[in-house]
Amino acid sequence: MDTMNDKLTIALTKGRILQETLPLLARAGIASLEDISTSRKLVFATNRPDVQLVVLRGTDVPTYVRYGAADMGIVGKDILLEQGADGLYEPLDLGIARCRLMTAARVGWKSNGARIRVATKFVNITRDYFAQQGIHADLIKLYGALELAPIMHLADVIVDIVDTGNTLRANGMEPLEQIAAISSRLVVNKAAMRSRYAAITRIIADLTAAVGESANATP
Repeated sequence: MDTMNDKLTIALTKGRILQETLPLLARAGIASLEDISTSRKLVFATNRPDVQLVVLRGTDVPTYVRYGAADMGIVGKDILLEQGADGLYEPLDLGIARCRLMTAARVGWKSNGARIRVATKFVNITRDYFAQQGIHADLIKLYGALELAPIMHLADVIVDIVDTGNTLRANGMEPLEQIAAISSRLVVNKAAMRSRYAAITRIIADLTAAVGESANATP
């Protein structure tokens, strides 16, 4: 499979995941030759001449990997659950950027048993979750500041990523039910796994060892 400059390309997710990914990659023997955190570039050479990194929005990482623009990627499980994993292998839970996908509402909110309105950017996960609960939910897709929706009476409940819960508490809300435990996962293009088996399995092995080292180092 052809990729940029015929190098093995790993797609990384911007933000918190990137901050936790780079040390893990370094322990696996892969380091950018430039400071990714201060550069405006999107493609980065590494200390390994056969490997390059690209930095993307998390929602785009599975697409780049699925269509072969990247051979591998690191992305949150929430994105994989929302988009589906067709065309991807998911060989490794990296154990980083841990959080929870949860329902939340204003403190003291109680369902009256009728249909509810739910604001979220995870419409597919949310639809499936409430259907399994036997609850009729009218979904409202939003892209940010979900905590505002119940305050402004746009929605009764939100479905969002919860880390510390501080943002919920600051806006008079509380978490209700956990839908899924989230962490970052390594994904691999299925065609690349066949055509570049040796190189990819080496990286998987190196990352697996790095994850193990990180787990052992955690108090």
